Amino acid sequence: MRGSKVAGGGGPLRFNLLGALEVWEGGTKLRLGGAIQERVLLMLLLESGKMLPVSRLVEAVWDEDPPATAPHQVRKAVADLRRRIPGGGETLVTEGPGYRVVVTETQLDLAEFDARLRTAKEALAAGNPARAVEALQATLALWRGPLLSGESTPVIERASVMLEERRLAAAEQLFDLRLGLGESAELVVDLRQLVHQNPLRETLRGQLMLALYRSGRQAAALEEYAEARRLLGEELGIDPGPELTRLHEGILRESPELAAAPKSWEAPSPLPAAPEIKAPSTLPHDLADFTGRDRELQELLGYARHEDDRATRIVAIDGMGGSGKTTLAVRAAHLLAGAYPDGQIHIDLRGYTPGEQPVATGAALASLLRTMGVPGPGQQLPEDDAGRAALWRATLRGKRVLLLVDNATEAGTILHLLPASPDCLLLVTSRARLVDLDGADWISIGLMSPEESATLIEDILGSQRVSAEPEAAAELARLCGYLPLALRIATARLRNRPRWTLAYLVERLRDETRRLDELSLGERSIAATLRLSYQALDKDSRTAFRTLALHPGGDIDVYSAAALLGMDVRIAEDTLERLLDVHLVLQPEIGLYTMHDLVRSFVRSLRGEPTAQDDGAAVERLLDYYLTATEAACEVLFPGRRRRPTGIPPSTAELPDLTHEKLAQVWFSREHPGLLSLVTLAERSGHDRHAVCLARNLVFHLNARGHLQEFAQLCRLAVTAARRLGDLDLLGVSLSNLGVACWKLGRYEEGIKVAEEGRDVAARLGDRHTQAHTESTLGLYKSLLGRFPEALAHLQWAITCERELDSPRAEAESLTALSALYEQWGKYQEAAEAARRAMRLAEQLGRKGGKLVALTDLALAQTGLGDYAEADETLALARQLCDESMDQGHVAMTLALSADIAQRLDRPNESSGFADRALALAQAGSSPLRQAKLENVIGRVLRRKQEYASALALHSSAHELASSVGHRVEEAYALAGLAGAAAALGDEAWAAEHAAQAEELFSAMGIPPNARRT
Repeated sequence: MRGSKVAGGGGPLRFNLLGALEVWEGGTKLRLGGAIQERVLLMLLLESGKMLPVSRLVEAVWDEDPPATAPHQVRKAVADLRRRIPGGGETLVTEGPGYRVVVTETQLDLAEFDARLRTAKEALAAGNPARAVEALQATLALWRGPLLSGESTPVIERASVMLEERRLAAAEQLFDLRLGLGESAELVVDLRQLVHQNPLRETLRGQLMLALYRSGRQAAALEEYAEARRLLGEELGIDPGPELTRLHEGILRESPELAAAPKSWEAPSPLPAAPEIKAPSTLPHDLADFTGRDRELQELLGYARHEDDRATRIVAIDGMGGSGKTTLAVRAAHLLAGAYPDGQIHIDLRGYTPGEQPVATGAALASLLRTMGVPGPGQQLPEDDAGRAALWRATLRGKRVLLLVDNATEAGTILHLLPASPDCLLLVTSRARLVDLDGADWISIGLMSPEESATLIEDILGSQRVSAEPEAAAELARLCGYLPLALRIATARLRNRPRWTLAYLVERLRDETRRLDELSLGERSIAATLRLSYQALDKDSRTAFRTLALHPGGDIDVYSAAALLGMDVRIAEDTLERLLDVHLVLQPEIGLYTMHDLVRSFVRSLRGEPTAQDDGAAVERLLDYYLTATEAACEVLFPGRRRRPTGIPPSTAELPDLTHEKLAQVWFSREHPGLLSLVTLAERSGHDRHAVCLARNLVFHLNARGHLQEFAQLCRLAVTAARRLGDLDLLGVSLSNLGVACWKLGRYEEGIKVAEEGRDVAARLGDRHTQAHTESTLGLYKSLLGRFPEALAHLQWAITCERELDSPRAEAESLTALSALYEQWGKYQEAAEAARRAMRLAEQLGRKGGKLVALTDLALAQTGLGDYAEADETLALARQLCDESMDQGHVAMTLALSADIAQRLDRPNESSGFADRALALAQAGSSPLRQAKLENVIGRVLRRKQEYASALALHSSAHELASSVGHRVEEAYALAGLAGAAAALGDEAWAAEHAAQAEELFSAMGIPPNARRT
């Protein structure tokens, strides 16, 4: 684009992302543009040399709920970066569906960071620690801070956290090497700074303790340990880990091994070992690739090490099948084994082993006693459980034994196995929390985090295979639901099939009907694991579990669960809590429950012909409930809407409290995803009437919140369902709503056809309400297309009819459209009068949103009339209404107009503030036609400030948006703005071309020169 190029300094390019994002050309720092440009470039640099699709860049820029124009904005950002970076076309390369950045190792600080780490590794392998120290110091010197200095989206924040972890690992290795080379006092200052920044990082704390101790500061070293213990206890509820504890003990004893500067503080010469005692050790093998669960492991170790001289310590782990309870318990048992010299014993009670009955109490006691060498020669075990339990307790009296009891199903068996000695430790794993196990410390483990899952996949498959397909690896983890057992089965299949790519397995897993079959290998199977949990339920709980899975949403509250199950809310909550206890449902927050994706897939396999009738009745109960609940919420949130009979009796199920506006808004927002899925469920299951009526209620919420694509999608579904029903009344309503969606999305030609069909249907029914609404919608479309006389006729007919029908809400909306029409036409006096009438009606109805739109329209008309002081007062009133409940697109337009008026009234600082806020809100999500108008308004403000390049960019964007949806008025104003900016920048030919195009459009629409916005 002409006029927007940023000149460089004529030197080599350098990209720095380890801190605030910087691009240098020689000695000149380049301007990159706004936040979107920075985030796009940062993501491309983070994965330099790889093609990133536009969808990935959209996720990085906005994370969740990107605007409809997000892909366009990303492409525009890339184009802008190419102009700003010398040779940008060769650096930012288009490739397939995305972009790739091409830089050399010397051009990117992250690439240098990696290269210097490799140099350090090679130096260590060659036995040259001094060279490794130099390389690591050079590596860390590149670091300037977190990505984008902390101002980023969650996607970039996660990348920043991962890079910070790499930096700290390099720092720890550097201090290790310097300690190994005999340094101590000179390290204290740097170590203290890092420990201050990362107070819970035990490795750094230990290195500081060792440096202080070797500097003759034993007391200071011990104070560091005390501080670590205090912080870990307060922040995480755990004690320091074994390495830090061992170092602390060595400092207390002034162990000579510590003064010898070992190669690594984490692996000093072993302390004198206790005399070897022959004792049984039957712990299972500890996994070499144990990954993640650091928080849970430290919590478990903290409980286990807690001193209690009154009774055996009990630490119990519960979690859903396949979550890695046994793996965690075994890792902890191996770490704790040294503290239990008299034995480390494992017993599997087989509570959830396919094809086997749980081990009986007597058999478990007999097995444990034999492991401890009881009975001796010539002795026999007692026959009864009580006798064996007494003998077991007597055998362990005075001993330090660790007992790991795996796969328990009931507290009674555990109590029989419980040692009497306070010096023993009992670790228990169970799928259900055994609430009768008094005195136990419980740890519930859930799913692994995405980062932990990625590490596990890489540990098993190798970094080379994962780095070749990073997106497929992330998708594999997601499809496995971040469940450790599923991840291990999937990665084992890939290891056994070296020709399979990660993408190939991901494609197989996407098929939900095959997913559980794919996650099966040998004796390990997700389906078998879940089936055992299911079979352990009583009959009523199994039925409820199967029925709850019919809910199509992610989260289920107690009210929808009660409706689905056909029971009282309290009973439904008790049922959900029983399923939560055995981890067949999860609880993201109090009052809400959800099912893991793999659990939901498993439940689908339980449904079939025998359950079809009950399932159908449950779905109908759920649809009735949500239809009744959405009706109640709409009554509170949209009081002026026209009520229509649904032909469906209201549900008798108990509803949540929806009597206040805030409660109804929160409920709608929380249920939003599930309601979308519910409408689809209704349509697919043959409940067309429910589908149409639910869609009608939901589109009120979607429209108010600006979810325009979902709005249109539901409207189309409702139209299809209404046609199948042959119900003209419902068809007319659905067509009317679809017409509004087409208008907001800029699909005017489609919208005109929809509105004309809707008008004809309403006429056949004699439904003047809907007929008036469709006339109003036709007026909207034709005004946006610049067909002002036709639009005026439609709107005047609609307003007359709505007034006769005493429909003030509809009349207010039509008056708003009329005001916009007059304003675009340059008839500002008429526009102001229509806006005032709309505002009075909105006030009578108590509609804040309608009043905000009317005030904005009035301010536009006053601006056109040159009444800037009055417009200023009007906009002040409008801003008072702007809060989170309002459509943020309307708020953005209010702020844009405020910027315009503040500038005209010579308040430049205030104007700039309003403009910045308006653009930020518009980028976060707005309809194309409103965004085009807003960008033209701010573009004019920038032209008056003589910021012609920025104005040119905004008018160019507005022109592209307006042209794409056929918004002829804003297309003309965008062309006029481009002409003005280009002329100021000295491009007279380009300016003349655009000015001529603008004049042609203005003339065709009949907008005289003296009525055009300036």
